Amino acid sequence: MSLKSRLTVSAAAIALVGASTAGAFAEKWDMPLAYSATNYHSENGAVFAACVTDATGGDLEIVTHPGGSLYKGDEIKRAVQTGQAQIGERLLSAHANEDPLFGVDSIPFLATSFEDSAALWKAASGAVEEALAKQNLVYVYAVPWPPQGLYFNKEVNSVADMKGLKFRAYNAATARIAELAGMVPVQIEAAELSQALATGVAEAFISSGSTGYDRKVWEQLTHFYDVQAWLPRNTVFVNKDAWDGLSDANKSAITQCGAKAEADGLAKAKELTQFYIDGLAENGMIVAAPGDGIKAELQEFGQTMTQEWLDSAGEAGKAAVEAYKAM
Repeated sequence: MSLKSRLTVSAAAIALVGASTAGAFAEKWDMPLAYSATNYHSENGAVFAACVTDATGGDLEIVTHPGGSLYKGDEIKRAVQTGQAQIGERLLSAHANEDPLFGVDSIPFLATSFEDSAALWKAASGAVEEALAKQNLVYVYAVPWPPQGLYFNKEVNSVADMKGLKFRAYNAATARIAELAGMVPVQIEAAELSQALATGVAEAFISSGSTGYDRKVWEQLTHFYDVQAWLPRNTVFVNKDAWDGLSDANKSAITQCGAKAEADGLAKAKELTQFYIDGLAENGMIVAAPGDGIKAELQEFGQTMTQEWLDSAGEAGKAAVEAYKAM
């Protein structure tokens, strides 16, 4: 073989090794999502994942798995904590039983608008991040749902009308509302809601217009009361061991893409709020504001639950609420 031929072969070999080495150092992360691919949280998560892949030049690829296809909603946080998945999105208030701070966004009637919700999160997010860190998780971003309303299979004019109904619960706050109203709380993830309503396992629930619209609940339920109880958040977090293994540049890419996803998600939630409510009405549901009587009764629940939360959340929770109220 001539010198020229040997050099050509060597160059090709070096190029092949270089390509293999680059591929070997590229990292792929799985990101489980609890909600359907068409839900704005999942869509936002997909854009975030693409942003990270692009910002790292393909060094870190994040692959989303919507609709509970990789892990069910109630499995996601544990999967990320233990490293079965490197990153995930979860309705953090569903884990308030682990730490009350995770439920700060679901205290009834404390923060009932997007503006108030943002202020509350600003006051509390530092403490929430610390609580996540204790569980081997690194906070990336959080996006609110639209204000929560009540769904029923009949007209409801007072708390007495709710008594005995099977009420879908998704966190401690929703379960407590059910108890205070004399309903029966049933723990059901969003992906299982349609079946639960169709089979009578659940007859009522509280959630945003998004959940009702996505799940076509007008097929089983008749009334939506826009009580605007609170605005819970979906939070994205990373396994700390996986995070610690990243370069500073890739950490920065995740942080920057997360900030953009948080801003974009908030804007989308605001944009879609009325769209969802209009969609419920267009599909036959009776959409109404709560009457004065039921509103007053629910406000009493809110006062009770706020005090209960403050008692359980300790100094960190008290400091967050006081900072929020002082804004």
